[in-house]
Amino acid sequence: MRIVGGKFAGRDLMSPADARVRPTAELVRAGLLEMLTADVKNARVLDLFAGTGALGLEALSRGAHSADFVEFRPASLHALRANIATLRMLKRTRVFKRDAIPFAAALKPDSYDIAFADPPYGSRMLDMVLESWRAGRFARVLAIEHASTHDVPVGSNRRVFDETVVTIYRL
Repeated sequence: MRIVGGKFAGRDLMSPADARVRPTAELVRAGLLEMLTADVKNARVLDLFAGTGALGLEALSRGAHSADFVEFRPASLHALRANIATLRMLKRTRVFKRDAIPFAAALKPDSYDIAFADPPYGSRMLDMVLESWRAGRFARVLAIEHASTHDVPVGSNRRVFDETVVTIYRL
């Protein structure tokens, strides 16, 4: 797995040795960041269910100002911290060892410009994040990655990548 675009394009990212982790595919990341091109420059980014941090790091590579990562699994945290260090992004990132659901629910309105949410497919965690976003509007843009079988409300933009779908919501 590697960074697809921006100043870190081509740089490899570490993945955890954990079968439960499903990093966002390069094609999906590239498509998602293309959909957000106008939003990324100087953005404050939140990467919920961060895993390897690929989404937030891709945004930093393309000009985001900062990225906060929320993850609690030890193997994912190890890979995430290693990826941040490899790209020398320690000063522009924060890592929160927390559960993403209550973290998102506690955020104040406009805490971030862009929030990414990529929870495990087939779980209801995505619905809980959407509910928190609708209630608190913690980011101007919410970009979610989900299985094509997961029924979500209509967003402002949607793109299908085989069995993976990216849906974007805007204030």
